[in-house]
Order: sequence, then structure tokens, then C-alpha cells
Amino acid sequence: MPPFLQAIIDWLRAGYPEGVPESDYIPLLAVLRRRLSDDEVAEIASAVYGSGDRTDIQVLITKVTNEMPSEQDVARVQERLAGREWPESERP
Repeated sequence: MPPFLQAIIDWLRAGYPEGVPESDYIPLLAVLRRRLSDDEVAEIASAVYGSGDRTDIQVLITKVTNEMPSEQDVARVQERLAGREWPESERP
């Protein structure tokens, strides 16, 4: 089992030694929601650089994560695009 997955399982077992009550499923899944990595933010920002709008960003996030984009992830991509000089190695 990958170490990341084992860490999640260990965390769940520590917090819920008797098992997760059904009423906690949704709040627990909200806590475990996937977040874009810094590399994914850079990849998406590069793909929409100069022509992308909010909708383009949301579509690309969905393609990368297979989930609806969170406001936080959209904001991270927008912040990367806003008023930033791109290093030569990252220029689209």
C-alpha cells in the first residue's frame, strides 16, 4: 500500500477506533478532498496563460483531478497568473 494511503488509514483508525459513524461520512470526505499540487497549479496556469479565463481554469482542474474544482484551487491558479513574471524555464 502506498505510504500516503497508509497514513490516511492510520489517521482514520486513530480518530475512529470503532469505525466511522454514518453521520460522519460527508464531513470526513470534505476534509479528505483533493487539492492541486504546486506542479499541477503551474501546469494549469501555463496552459491558460494569456488566453484562459475562469471557466478554462475550472475545466482544466476538472481534467486533472476528475473532481469539481474548488474555489481555493481556482484562486491559486489565478494568483499564479496575476501580475507574475514567468521564469524562462516555465514560460508557456
